[in-house]
Parts: sequence; C-alpha cells; structure tokens
Amino acid sequence: MDMTFLFWILLLLSVFSYFIYPFTLLLLNKFKADEAAINPPDEPASYPDVTLIVTAYNEKKRIREKIENSLELEYPDGKLALVVASDSSTDETDSIVESYADQNVRLVRAQERLGKENAQLAAIKTVEHGIIVFSDVATRIETDGIMKLVRYFDNPKVGAISSEDRFVSKDGSVAGEGAYVKYEMWLRKQESKLAGLVGLSGSFFAARVEVCEQWDIHAPSDFNTALNCAQAGYKAVTAPDVLGFYTDLADPSKEYARKIRTVIRGMTALERHPEVMNPGKFGLFSFQVLSHKLLRWSVPWTLLGLFIITPFCMDEGAFYVLAYVAQLAFYGIALASHWSESLRQKSWAKIVYFFVQVNIALLDAGVQFLSGKRMTVWQPSAR
Repeated sequence: MDMTFLFWILLLLSVFSYFIYPFTLLLLNKFKADEAAINPPDEPASYPDVTLIVTAYNEKKRIREKIENSLELEYPDGKLALVVASDSSTDETDSIVESYADQNVRLVRAQERLGKENAQLAAIKTVEHGIIVFSDVATRIETDGIMKLVRYFDNPKVGAISSEDRFVSKDGSVAGEGAYVKYEMWLRKQESKLAGLVGLSGSFFAARVEVCEQWDIHAPSDFNTALNCAQAGYKAVTAPDVLGFYTDLADPSKEYARKIRTVIRGMTALERHPEVMNPGKFGLFSFQVLSHKLLRWSVPWTLLGLFIITPFCMDEGAFYVLAYVAQLAFYGIALASHWSESLRQKSWAKIVYFFVQVNIALLDAGVQFLSGKRMTVWQPSAR
C-alpha cells in the first residue's frame, strides 16, 4: 500500500471523532434538529412519581450525608421515594440506611456482589411506574434538581435525561469549565437534538420505568439507558440546568485508574451489544455511537500509526516533513508540560497535555480490553 495513502487514511481517522463528527452533527441538525427535546417548559404539566435509586457499596462514611441531601430535595409530598441499592455491603452501610426507614427511605440489598448494575436492577424491580433517577453516593444534587429534571419528560420523545457534572475542589469551590468540558457539553447538546445521547452521566441521570425494563448487568448503566431509549423509540437528552456536584478523589493518582475502568466498561458494552452499530437498525444513533465511541477509542492507535508512517512519506514533499515536525512538537509540548507545572498552567499547553493524557489512557484501556480484562465489580474510589 502506498505510504502517503495510508498517511491520509490514518490522519482522517485521527481527526474524525474530534473535528469532522461535530461538523457533521451541525450540518445534520440544520435539517433534522429536535429543539423541543432540549427546551423543556418552565413548569411540568404534571408531577410523576419519582424513585431515586442510590447505589452503594461499603459507604458507611458517606451514605448518611447522601441520604440527608436526598431528603432535602424539593418535590410534591408522597411523590418522591428514596431507595438505596446495596451491592451486598459488608460494613454498616445497610444498618445506617435502615435507620431512616421512618423517613420513606428503603433498602434493597443485592443477594450477592455482582456490581453496580446488578444492585440497580434489584432496585428497579421494585418500581412499577413513573421516573427512576439514578445517583451515586458521591454526587450531591441541588434541592430543586428533581423539579428541573421532570420537566424534560413532558416531551413524549424523551426517554431519559442526563445531568451535567460539576467538579468541587477541596476548598469547596466549584471549578470552572475547561475547554474540553465545554466541547463535550456542546457535543452532547448536538447529539440530543439529533438521535439522542450515546452515553449519560453515570453519576446522576433519569429514565422512564419502561426504558429500564431491559437491563444488562454487565454493561454500564449510562450506556444501557441510551441503548434502551434507542431500541424503544425514545431519545436520551442532556439537561444543562440539572447539575450533579462531586468532589475530587482523595488520591489523585486513582483518576487514571477510573478512566481506564470507564473505557473498558464502555468497550464491554459495545462487545455485548454490537447490534447498536448497525445503521440499518438504529439509523443515526449508530452513526453517533461509531463516531463518538468506537472511532474516539481508536484515536491513540491511529495517532501511533501516523507517527510511525510519516517519516516514510517525507521524500514525497515538504508537507510530510512539516507534518512530522508538527507531531514531534505536539508530543514534545505534552512531555514538557508533564515535567513543568508552570507550562501546564498555560491554556494551550494544558489542552495538549490533557489530550495526550486521555489518549494514553485510551491506549492502555484498549490493550487491557484486548488482553481479556473486563470490569463489572470494583471498589469505589475515596473522595
């Protein structure tokens, strides 16, 4: 195969998910945008029954705070129930939850520890109708969060909504949105207007009960919900005014492990549900899954291939020489930023450094996944 042809193929695959895909969404939304899905009414037409399911495993230090936060949520009397789904906790988590039984807090305990999704399924089976809200112990919800959330379900096309995450620093301040976060939130908005989100915020999201009937305990719940929406003719949308606040990890080095776990679980979901990549069955939703998930996960591999191939193309013209110099400079900035905190404070260097970090994690996760690693059960990171 001609090396220059391979160069252009690898370059196209490297930039497609981050640059060409968003432009394609913009173009498609010129003709097919569903603006109503992301623009709910100021007040809901009715207040459906809501069940808040909080998943916990050995959370004796944090579960009381989470329950207290949940009990402060504003919603019509008798319409909001709190269920704590215990993943067979072995500490005092369950007894703490049971001490709130007189405040309409219910404990559902999984019979064996099979992971977050299995505990969620045990709780889902106890809910007959209405809206189910899923939340992690580490996530704090604003007092009017549920009130804001239910407005989106006035639209009969909406099957699920995703909150937007906000990071809380150790000093209690809410960190500002970086360039990457703003990009991701903008992308979510475009997907919401088209075929719906391909993944929700796993720490705080909501869905109609019927959307949760098919629940794969071996795939992440945020993907489960997006897939189930697409299968049932609904769409999952982002809710920029519904926020979930979470604090920094107690051990920052665990953040890398969290990224690896998230990606491996996402890859496992596609492995278990390859039908979602069939455009004949899922239409534009498949295009979004392929573009946002599969092609993004492939970026570190295509970038590595591009770096190896480019020197073999430099005899073909100055462009390829410049392309190689640009790659060397790009990775050089990332390496220098790793060792220089002052350089990392510069916005342009921070973006380069973060991009390379993310793709190293994607590469690591891909290698582990291909070597057979799967992650259903894990110990939650301390915050």
